[in-house]
Amino acid sequence: MSPDNQFRVGLVGAGYIGEFHARAIQRIPNARIVGIADVVADRAKDLAARFEVPEIFPTIEDMARKGVDVIHVLTPPHSHAQLAITALENGCHVLVEKPLAMNVEEVDRIKAVAASVGKRVCVNHSLLYDRFVAKALRVVRSGAIGTPLTFDYFRSSEYPPYRGGPLPLQCNDGGYPFLDQGVHALYLAEAFLGNIEDIRAYYGTYGRESLFYDEWRAGVRCAHGTANIQISWNVRPLQNWFVVQGTEGVVRANLFAMWVSVSRRSGLPRAAARPLGAMNEALNIVAQVPANVARFACKKIVQYDGLHSLIAAFYRSLATSEPVPVSAEQARSTVYWTDRVASDADAAKVQFLARFKTIGRSNALVTGATGLIGRHLVRRLLQQDMRVRLLVRRQPPAEFLDDPRIEVFFGDLGDPAAVDRAVAGTEIVYHVGATMLGTAHDHERGTVAGTKNIVESVLRHDVHRLLYISSLSCLHAADSGQSGRVKEDWPVEPFPERRGSYTQAKTEAEKIVLDAVRNRQLRAALLRPGRVFGPGAPFLTPDVARRFKGRLFILGDGTRNLPLVYVEDLVDAIVLTAEKSSFDGTIFHIVDPTPITQNQLVRYMQPGDEGKVIHVPVTMLYGLALSLEGVCKVLRRTNPLSIYRLKSALAPLEFDCTLAQREIGWQPRIGIRSGLQHILAAERIAFSSVVSSTQPSTAALSTSPTKMGN
Repeated sequence: MSPDNQFRVGLVGAGYIGEFHARAIQRIPNARIVGIADVVADRAKDLAARFEVPEIFPTIEDMARKGVDVIHVLTPPHSHAQLAITALENGCHVLVEKPLAMNVEEVDRIKAVAASVGKRVCVNHSLLYDRFVAKALRVVRSGAIGTPLTFDYFRSSEYPPYRGGPLPLQCNDGGYPFLDQGVHALYLAEAFLGNIEDIRAYYGTYGRESLFYDEWRAGVRCAHGTANIQISWNVRPLQNWFVVQGTEGVVRANLFAMWVSVSRRSGLPRAAARPLGAMNEALNIVAQVPANVARFACKKIVQYDGLHSLIAAFYRSLATSEPVPVSAEQARSTVYWTDRVASDADAAKVQFLARFKTIGRSNALVTGATGLIGRHLVRRLLQQDMRVRLLVRRQPPAEFLDDPRIEVFFGDLGDPAAVDRAVAGTEIVYHVGATMLGTAHDHERGTVAGTKNIVESVLRHDVHRLLYISSLSCLHAADSGQSGRVKEDWPVEPFPERRGSYTQAKTEAEKIVLDAVRNRQLRAALLRPGRVFGPGAPFLTPDVARRFKGRLFILGDGTRNLPLVYVEDLVDAIVLTAEKSSFDGTIFHIVDPTPITQNQLVRYMQPGDEGKVIHVPVTMLYGLALSLEGVCKVLRRTNPLSIYRLKSALAPLEFDCTLAQREIGWQPRIGIRSGLQHILAAERIAFSSVVSSTQPSTAALSTSPTKMGN
């Protein structure tokens, strides 16, 4: 300790959690941060500037030489053990983020070193010091709910947006998500029900995040009961709650909503006990939430409240020689079970990927092969007896798995290394993949970074041709200064940010391709298809109509022609372009010339629903857009229905596809009418199969379709 009786503290790791450690330490009277170390120098400088930390250190050894007493290890989990040991060997006490280590062997090494040098180690099991968890623990330990029997825990989570570039940690190993979030559930289960004796874990993929496994379930047997753990990266709104059930009552805690309720068995008849119990619990919650929101607003409750309390207790223990809040020995069991589940998931991922062997050089790479266009394109290429490589984030359709002419590469378009592996050795790349839905960050990663990665790899490996599927949304639809049918030289959208993330990303991606054609000798051709429809894809998109409470709402009078193209006709255009284009950056519009309005499409696909159709007047839409612009400007929010976006969406454009007809010989082979008939026929077949199917077997009910490991 320094002469002023303060612990001199060093932070190792300046990532997201570093800010909250720094805030917590600032509230400790006998501690001050004197240095930060991080492998990313700019990150360390930024954190140091925000918290007025005087020095940036390259290593723990340098910190120790400057008299640091305590090290907070805030780095990724795989580095925790070695950094903690280095800090201990250099004479520092250590507080380590969860999990303490990757396995119990590392825990035992930390304990041995700490004992040999006489220094102390604390682990950040912060939820044990969260005020709402602490309240629930007090209730249970007081005997108010009798003997606790079960513990049910649910957490939905999210990671900082992945915008592309090297994959973040959570996307590499199959088990990392559980290693990161499951640890909280496990130490809470032990706190309520005693030592863990066994775990059965299940994990699967829904696909919203760039994680390999983003849905987790675990059944846990503890010394005094059983626990059920559920962790999701898809459930919204975000939640974090648990329930403890006992022989005499139930405790519920919602950590995000900031309340704890207790329901006890009463002597009343069940008919009266149930509604009265529910009312009493509801009133209790209603009383707690506003009060706790007020405390949060007044900073009496802070973000990561449990972390603040644990750090305060840690520094009290250093000053008084009391036991640290969570010792290495206390964390050992949690590390063991976390490692067991995460390691099983890691092995399951490796085993899953091992099923897909490479076959050497492939004629073609198709990105976006699991989407509507990609699936039909792959089938067509196989009909031409081509060897096809797929770059996918999720398991491709079953029909592709057993075909010896297909090789599957797993990876995210935003990951340059994954893209490079997939592109190498191919002759033509069909870049169909792009983000269709999601946040701005999703579009930035999947569409912009993905296209940049494809272009760079195509140039690096001297691939002969790139065929890029662009979008009509890249055009300046609201340009009133133009006249006539829209040709390929129509102006590109000058304000894509006003039209939403999809348009912004597709416009930027198209520019990436065209710039590489002009300046870097990229051999590429581009297609801007109309709205693609086909079996399995919803036809009722917002540009047609919106369904709400059994009614169809059409924007405008419904007489606007829709720029459609049937998926097989688009695939014809793709194949013809590959065969006949000069790949000099030429852009082709691919739109079926058959006129069909919103009203006609709804009548055709939804016969009998005419009485349910409501046309929303354009004047009303513009009035709503104008009102929203004012509100969003005051709130500093993005307007989801700006006047510019509305004007672009309702623009009555007609597209000229003469260039595609002349240069590559394209014209619709199936057409809109026949394409719609194909969709109706496919829907009738699907409906018939559902009606004729028998009840699902017990085996079918017990197996999740997304489960990849256990």
